[in-house]
Amino acid sequence: MVERRVVVDHVVLVVGDLAASTRFYDAVLATLGFSRLSTGDVEGASYGVPGIDDFAIVPAGEVPPTTTAHVAFVAESREAVEAFHAAALANGGTDRAGPRIRDEYSSGYYGAYVNDPDGNNIEAVFHGPAGD
Repeated sequence: MVERRVVVDHVVLVVGDLAASTRFYDAVLATLGFSRLSTGDVEGASYGVPGIDDFAIVPAGEVPPTTTAHVAFVAESREAVEAFHAAALANGGTDRAGPRIRDEYSSGYYGAYVNDPDGNNIEAVFHGPAGD
């Protein structure tokens, strides 16, 4: 089995509407076991597990909103992927591709894709056993 290692330390997206994006990310990331950790001294929000904020959103200003990123979040189960997809659609996201096995990646790749409020391609993926 391949040992997975961390490749990216953290990701920050610039958002057009901080309130809408916070509502979206609070809901979808909660389904994956991540929570909002702080709003900090700078306007925005960071997410992760206690002590590790791997993902953040900040409001647009001098820099325009991020609109074409693809960020894939780890899910611990197929049910978490499904909950992520449902929460996204209920909180300002739009569907790109619903939850299913993605054989084009691997036979154990179960993922769902949504657009966040700014149009970024946001994914939840569960890496299960091959053929699962």
